[in-house]
Amino acid sequence: MGGDHAPEEIVKGALEALPYLKRKLILVGKPELIEPLLGSTSGLEIVRATECVEMHEPPLHAYRTKKDSSVMVGAKLVKEGRAKAFVSAGNTGAVSATCLLQWRQVPGIHRPAIASPMPNRHDGFLLIDAGASPDIDAEHLVEFALMGRAYAQQVMGRKNPTVHLMNIGEEETKGNAMAKQGHKLLAKFPWFAGNIEGKGMFFQKCDVVVCDAFVGNVVLKTSEGMAELIVHTIRSQVPTHPVLQLPYLPLRKIMQPLRKRMDYAEIGGSPLLGLNGLCTICHGRSSSKAIKNALLRTELAVEREIVEAIRASVQENLPEKSEPSNE
Repeated sequence: MGGDHAPEEIVKGALEALPYLKRKLILVGKPELIEPLLGSTSGLEIVRATECVEMHEPPLHAYRTKKDSSVMVGAKLVKEGRAKAFVSAGNTGAVSATCLLQWRQVPGIHRPAIASPMPNRHDGFLLIDAGASPDIDAEHLVEFALMGRAYAQQVMGRKNPTVHLMNIGEEETKGNAMAKQGHKLLAKFPWFAGNIEGKGMFFQKCDVVVCDAFVGNVVLKTSEGMAELIVHTIRSQVPTHPVLQLPYLPLRKIMQPLRKRMDYAEIGGSPLLGLNGLCTICHGRSSSKAIKNALLRTELAVEREIVEAIRASVQENLPEKSEPSNE
């Protein structure tokens, strides 16, 4: 029930993904609103949730007061083992808080992180954290790096992925106190490739870029805005009259791949990593295309056992911190 265009676009995206999914798909929400959108489609289970978390609601308030929201019910399905993963285009804060409080962290992980696939001149990279944990310590950057590497390797198919630390300069002496300490801690690992600047992420070959959620979310939304501005600017230069458009028709072949690489709907959503369960967080304005792709990518992450891969990575690289966290 979450998202600016719910439940219509959510259900439509689910139906578009259904033929490609190997697993059963459960829709969580109000059956009286969902069922009319299904038409003659069968094979979909609907689990009732009588409440919805609004986009403006504070996360903890929603968690405490709306025990039968679609977010709460969806998270419980994973906790109870009735589902392998949860996908939502709802209130990001409420989804993150609910999944954290319901599932808890993987032992050794103290802060969950949103991993957002980003395009660049090469094969793209993973930005982590893109919005879950804005207030962190340098030690948490190492945890983000381990989670990002696990996702890049298991889901994105990167072999021995490297990790960069986002900073205002490439030198190890650059940045604020947390960045300097983070560099010092990350430098102990052979896969750490040093600092990287904002511009460098889009031009250099990189696999994983780590930062705190405040910086990551600003980068993510600024990048999305710039991409939309570029497409809008190019479109505005093309005449509206069909005859005058003829000289510009060859540009369509050039623009189509560009639009695809810059379209968030091609990815669909970003995984929330570090918890004992898998959650994919989608844009509030997600279209059916975005929902479809989020579902397909989430199933791939389930098949590649990303939660287990993160758990194994922490045990291997941070054995002294692998005891259960109560934070």
